[in-house]
Amino acid sequence: MTLDTAAEIRTAVRQGQVSAVEVCEAALARVRATDGALHAFHAVAAEQALASAAALDAERRSDPEAADRPLFGVPVALKDNFCTREIRTTACSKILEHYTPPYDATVVERLRAAGAVIIGKTNCDEFAMGSSTENSAFGVTRNPWALDRTPGGSSGGSAAAVAARMVPLAFGSDTGGSIRQPAALCGVVGLKPTYGRVSRYGLLAFASSLDQIGPIATTVADAALALQVIAGADPRDATCVTTAVDDYAAALTGEIRGMRVGVPWALMRDGVDAEIRTAFERAIDTLREQGATIVEIDLPHSAQAIPVYYLIANAEASSNLARYDGVRYGYRTPDAQTLSEMYDRTRDRGFGAEVKRRILLGTYVLSAGYYDAYYLKAQQVRTLIRRDYETALQSVDLVAMPTSPTPAFTLGERTNDPLQMYLADVFTVAVNLAGLPGISIPCGFTANRLPCSLQLIGRAMDEATVLRAADAFERATTFARERPASVEGETIGR
Repeated sequence: MTLDTAAEIRTAVRQGQVSAVEVCEAALARVRATDGALHAFHAVAAEQALASAAALDAERRSDPEAADRPLFGVPVALKDNFCTREIRTTACSKILEHYTPPYDATVVERLRAAGAVIIGKTNCDEFAMGSSTENSAFGVTRNPWALDRTPGGSSGGSAAAVAARMVPLAFGSDTGGSIRQPAALCGVVGLKPTYGRVSRYGLLAFASSLDQIGPIATTVADAALALQVIAGADPRDATCVTTAVDDYAAALTGEIRGMRVGVPWALMRDGVDAEIRTAFERAIDTLREQGATIVEIDLPHSAQAIPVYYLIANAEASSNLARYDGVRYGYRTPDAQTLSEMYDRTRDRGFGAEVKRRILLGTYVLSAGYYDAYYLKAQQVRTLIRRDYETALQSVDLVAMPTSPTPAFTLGERTNDPLQMYLADVFTVAVNLAGLPGISIPCGFTANRLPCSLQLIGRAMDEATVLRAADAFERATTFARERPASVEGETIGR
């Protein structure tokens, strides 16, 4: 039996072809066999996962209709910045190394209610600040396609876990590309929903006006299934919208004839790897062959997206991370003699270099004399970026561009050059600034067999159109079925 997707697993468990415990055991065995080389997981909750799977099997035996839930028996992984009851949540930071939340994030509650089995927490850049998963306090994660390469970040562990087929579905957070960029570098599907479509309650905050939770999957259909589960209003998150959730599975018709796709070719004149550009152009040709109309568009202020993003995100990070002061929870230095010394030593020892860099930058741009020149100006340009997208999406249904300007880069290559690291997100940050939905899907490979990816961006709250186009592209190509050589022939099942 081959069970490679969340949808296949759910059907097999529901029909009694395989038990939830058997699926969970197979996933845990896959983690044990593979994760030593990759370090996709920061923590594996084997005991809790097996207990959850056994409870699901008991439910199905006593009430077969209980198995109709959308993710019944499906093993999933969570980025380690989602609060999980009885499972440590560290944001991969020393300052929260021993923190176990007393509650589940809303997304976690919804996944459990849907029948998902949480098998562990994935490695990530500390407090989701990074593009390579090299900023984790607990070690780097490696790309399943090439172990000397980054899986991207900050949700690199989640993307690597799905690419290596440890789980069919994982979840991450996306503040400036942290779902889409690692999905691109690992050759899987990554979906960032519209800001407010998914509750952020229980997500350890990085930048509150930018953060959004979304799925990483092997197929667009699985991403649609996952979004169906986690989307929707939440009274505990004031930024979560009450707009009705679409039927995303019904949107996957495979038909995009007549759809208008805008391409901002001017953004790709410089800084894009030649093989990435070639793969992107071929992807655009595929969309055209499927009946889409390709239109050149202009996004004139997107060239300023990187500086705008790093001013706003770091300012919000400075504010959000002020709560980690050694007083209420988390790490507290044992050797301070004064309150001021306790604050200083706790934060200096608890936070890593990248987090401290961003706190300092954010505090600087919010300080007296610099607020108007930097933070306020960045917010004004953010409005212009959002208006550019709104204008373009009045004449087209979607915007298309590469997800990443380069394939996966070598571990250590950019750690001493923050600017080059930040430029890895050049095609993703504007989507967060505008609050729009975006998806990354595989669209080819380099000569060294590193994944290339296509990004599709839609109107606010129109994930259905984004998913429909991505699914149509996936059906017309074979890239989503490709696997790293290390996992060829490996599936969950019996």
